[in-house]
Amino acid sequence: MKVFFRAGGTHAVLCHLPYAEVPIGSGADFAESYRITLRMAERVNGETDARVFACVGPYPMLLIGLAERFGLERAVDIMKAGMEEAQTLVLERRAVAIGEIGRPHFPVSAGIMDASNDIMRYGMELAREASCPVVLHTESADPAVMADLARIADRAGLGRERVIKHYSPPLVLEEENHGLFPSVLASRQAVLEALSKGDRFVMETDFLDDPSRPGAVMSINTVPKRTKALLSSGELSVERAMRIHKDNPERLYGITLE
Repeated sequence: MKVFFRAGGTHAVLCHLPYAEVPIGSGADFAESYRITLRMAERVNGETDARVFACVGPYPMLLIGLAERFGLERAVDIMKAGMEEAQTLVLERRAVAIGEIGRPHFPVSAGIMDASNDIMRYGMELAREASCPVVLHTESADPAVMADLARIADRAGLGRERVIKHYSPPLVLEEENHGLFPSVLASRQAVLEALSKGDRFVMETDFLDDPSRPGAVMSINTVPKRTKALLSSGELSVERAMRIHKDNPERLYGITLE
């Protein structure tokens, strides 16, 4: 995060991923795993000038391994317990969203996909109760995928604007995103296309901090560097940058960025 701050970054959302050192077999295991992410956020906030907000939830692909170990019915119960642990942290104001949740981004059996949609809908229901957004990890998004996810949100009673599509293409228009909120990968081409349609989006890098894959997916400093370059070139105004990087996250996450 020091690299991020030196590049001009000020705030970021840290999304939870599974940790090999915490095998998941119960809701309590999720709680232990989430604590690692929370401690990471707390350390950044205590040791750097950047501010990190945490987002926690049961990563969708965990369902597959859990189903192999415990059977699908028990696996669904464990994933839903993980959702409940995440909601508790939101209600305690230690996290600002439930995520990344969703469904596998590669072909799986109909049973796994149906169960994944059920778990995702349950997470959306919990987010509705907690008045927080969800961050979705799913297959590559297009307008049809966005429409399907929007229908699931409707069934859960969660406002579509509270559904953040992680790793989204620049689907900024209403007819493209069906009311969901796109988090656009911050490549120059994607950001310029998004800007050509509006400024109802946020930017992300999907940075993994994996020592075996340095810089994957994009370096953590990409968003501030990309923004500064677009400001310098005149392709992005200060007013629009403020909407994307301040107004939109504040409204999405219910936070204040100063």
